[in-house]
Amino acid sequence: MIKLQTPVETPALPLKISFTDKIVLLGSCFSATTGERLSALGFEALTNPFGQLYNPVSIANAATRLSSGIPFGEDDCAEMGAGAGLVCSFSHHTSFARKTAPEFLENANASLSEASAFWKEATKVIITLGTAWCFKRVETGETVANCLKRPASEFVRYRLDAEAAAGILDRVIERNPGKDFFLAVSPIRHLADGPQGNSVSKATLVLAADALCRRHPDRVCYFPSFEILLDELRDYRFYAEDLVHPSSQAASYIADRFIDAAVPEDEKNRLAEARKTALRAAHRDLR
Repeated sequence: MIKLQTPVETPALPLKISFTDKIVLLGSCFSATTGERLSALGFEALTNPFGQLYNPVSIANAATRLSSGIPFGEDDCAEMGAGAGLVCSFSHHTSFARKTAPEFLENANASLSEASAFWKEATKVIITLGTAWCFKRVETGETVANCLKRPASEFVRYRLDAEAAAGILDRVIERNPGKDFFLAVSPIRHLADGPQGNSVSKATLVLAADALCRRHPDRVCYFPSFEILLDELRDYRFYAEDLVHPSSQAASYIADRFIDAAVPEDEKNRLAEARKTALRAAHRDLR
């Protein structure tokens, strides 16, 4: 029979996620998709409490803020550019933006308070790395999670190498000894630097993840979400209209592949029942 795909094997992961775990997901769109799927299946999951994050520095900063629980203040507020008329912070995705600083702080700190309490009890952390490229504010030297549509002259763009990326995430792992970490690289291509530039960035993240898995084999493992989309689902029918993001079908497929690989055998029956329940809940009566 003719082979029409290049299957990516996803054997059972060495680390497990149980229905009794508290799970925090940080990172790009794949974290959001996986978090939604886990929650729909009855897992206790908290997804992207600062919104979607892409680079290792911003993800590490988010973990630090969750550990400390230190509220955001007036100094953290920044007006968005491009005439948006909104206030956000350089630590958040623009989905957190509000019309005034008090409104932003109320929302951001309510989310932080809840998320920080959850983080301290969490046993599993899923991190999806999007890019090795970062933006640093010229005025303060801080690496931002989002440029907030402000002028490019306010930022310097730089790329982490694999050693630096691994070192940044290693500190998160070392400071949270009670948590296991699942790493993945987002399959979404960042094409600002062209396909070759995207490949260098993704390769940097894969190398960093590999280094962390070898450094902490009992607490860190890697799931090949990047490889599944680019190899097994390489046909453009598995992509959205922009031909960059995976389609909703592909994103759900990859999320389910992760869950199948992470759930222990003795909970597979419960997982199957949870999927049936979720399917019934999503069903719409068309009569």
